[in-house]
Amino acid sequence: MNEEIIIAGFGGQGVLSMGKILAYSGILQDMEVTWMPSYGPEMRGGTANVTVILSDERISSPILNTFDTAILLNQQSLDKFEKSVKPGGLLIYDTNGITRHPARKDIEIYQVEAAAEAARMVTTKTFNMIVLGGYLKIKPFVKFENVVQGLWKSLPERHHKLIPLNEEAIKRGMEIVKKVS
Repeated sequence: MNEEIIIAGFGGQGVLSMGKILAYSGILQDMEVTWMPSYGPEMRGGTANVTVILSDERISSPILNTFDTAILLNQQSLDKFEKSVKPGGLLIYDTNGITRHPARKDIEIYQVEAAAEAARMVTTKTFNMIVLGGYLKIKPFVKFENVVQGLWKSLPERHHKLIPLNEEAIKRGMEIVKKVS
């Protein structure tokens, strides 16, 4: 088993946190894991992405040009990384702010209305967990209980009171993700 993931969006959308939570979850399952963030000096509002590899074998390099899964949260990321998904791979995206939807026919495409759902949940801080829930529904490489442990491990202590809300958001993302093609 080997899962190579790129998560990309604007800084402040929880891109790096989502990757870190997946990485911690993999570690809790005794997987080999890499977590490699990339962001500009502006971070919030600028673009950010993170590569996560989850594997049951030794990982030779954290640097990838193609991915099994792309989780893309804005138009710039969609434009940049859609072509990097391996044929037969998976692309998940939030439709908020998207003007050109993915068009490839050789990959599975899912959308999750995470921004709209986070607004309904009264806190936009759950946006990334809704998206993560959508991913976990389609590719449950890590167990839900390990994702919750990953939240405890990766969130600063001052945000631990939000973990039940994040758990709810993950479950909601699992419910609302839908296949496009």
